[in-house]
Amino acid sequence: MKIHLADPLLDSRWDAFLERHPSASIFHERGWLQALQRTYGYKPYLVTSAAPGEPLSNGIVACQISSWLTGVRLVSLPFSDHCQPLVDHPDEMEELTHWMIRESDARGWNYVELRPLVTPLGMDAHLQQSGTCWFHELDLEPGLDQLYERLHKNSFQRKIQRARREGISYESGRSKKLMDDFYGLMATTRRRQKLIPQPKAWFGNLLECLGEKVTIRVARKKGSPIAAMLTLRHGSTVVYKYGCSDEAFHNLGGMPLLFWRLLEESKLSGMVTIDFGRTDMDNPGLLAFKDRLGSAKRPITYYRFTKTAKRGAANLSESRAVRNFVSILPESVSSAAGRLFYKHLG
Repeated sequence: MKIHLADPLLDSRWDAFLERHPSASIFHERGWLQALQRTYGYKPYLVTSAAPGEPLSNGIVACQISSWLTGVRLVSLPFSDHCQPLVDHPDEMEELTHWMIRESDARGWNYVELRPLVTPLGMDAHLQQSGTCWFHELDLEPGLDQLYERLHKNSFQRKIQRARREGISYESGRSKKLMDDFYGLMATTRRRQKLIPQPKAWFGNLLECLGEKVTIRVARKKGSPIAAMLTLRHGSTVVYKYGCSDEAFHNLGGMPLLFWRLLEESKLSGMVTIDFGRTDMDNPGLLAFKDRLGSAKRPITYYRFTKTAKRGAANLSESRAVRNFVSILPESVSSAAGRLFYKHLG
């Protein structure tokens, strides 16, 4: 089988292929890939058996990350919770993954990584498990009353009621004001978590490249933002991607109110599922939080072929010393660090 490399940003076949493939997600979409390229300079590739001019029947989309700090690698896909190979036959999957591994030397990739939502049959045997996490999804088939009853009484129902008593206001959309409010809370939250914040340009590029498929929701107390989230939409699925809040106002229930509005609006607009993303196995707090939303969870596994061993910025960012250092940086300095170094973490 001859394998071909294409640019999904330029290939006119890609959008039509995504529309008809049941496993396509927001992370396959041209807008997501454009935002990755604009913000971080990643080079997107489409690996397929379809020759130029032929209809696409399969494809693995990935980005080449070229970093002086973490080396050169091919990832499907950076900053994406999952990216299913759109391949229906095991023999095609074997050929495509074998090609990527074989090309590692010629293209200087230190490793190739796949992040499937469901482990596909036929992956090359040289791809080994590199990590397992939980994936959370909420079925919106039940009625709104049932969805509300499935929310944890203390963590959600009572806090939603508290938010209403406190007069917490709510707004959603894609305005510059909402973006500014969201990013201010995101920077504060990342600092509290001792993590480098994403560059603001990333969120701006998501808005520009994905347009109406992005929604920002903000909860306010007397006009001041206290909680916010950013969601994405593909087909009948809503993806909860980012959430943030002001710790000083957690007792007012701003974030639980936002989650309820997300469930309510998704249900009423005809969405079928909410993708609540991944949770690391060693994060019991986040795991319990998503369980209390009434979501179902299952393990998903990432796979990697490693040519050379090299410590990466992603590992460094998780070290206690680096996290403690990030937590004491002035906000302007930590934001600058995000602009400079976040692209190395993909």
